[in-house]
Amino acid sequence: MQESRKAVGRPFPESPVPEAMGRLLTLLEKRVGADAMDRVWVFPPLVRGRKEWGLVAVSCLTEDPSQRTLVTGRYAAEMTGKGVLFQPEFMSEGSAPPDRLRPVMDGVVRRSDLQLGVPRETEIGGDVDKYQALLGEYGWGDRSADQAIH
Repeated sequence: MQESRKAVGRPFPESPVPEAMGRLLTLLEKRVGADAMDRVWVFPPLVRGRKEWGLVAVSCLTEDPSQRTLVTGRYAAEMTGKGVLFQPEFMSEGSAPPDRLRPVMDGVVRRSDLQLGVPRETEIGGDVDKYQALLGEYGWGDRSADQAIH
């Protein structure tokens, strides 16, 4: 099933581990559930040689329509002589009104010493098909490919 992840998911052509972002998005779906996701912000990965670091923020729907919870996922990935090393981490960041989250993401970019790029924002609105389309854009539309990275 490697075929499904080749050139399709190359939004970051300089990435030494192009499947890493798709893997993180898949793990976030398992953790949060696509039906609970309102918006997803995918930050361009930081690349240094054969290593890369990535960050995704997800606003999640709550019973209170005036609030969203924020979950972040980040990873460190490296292409080694033995394959890919992938280390994900997830955090619950709290809650806020939905209209406050976009300025928060802008602030992350402005305040970062890491020169983070502007994140790509995708509205999911609890629609599983929209999230699956996002996964496909990152070359991870085939769930059987889930086992490819350790």
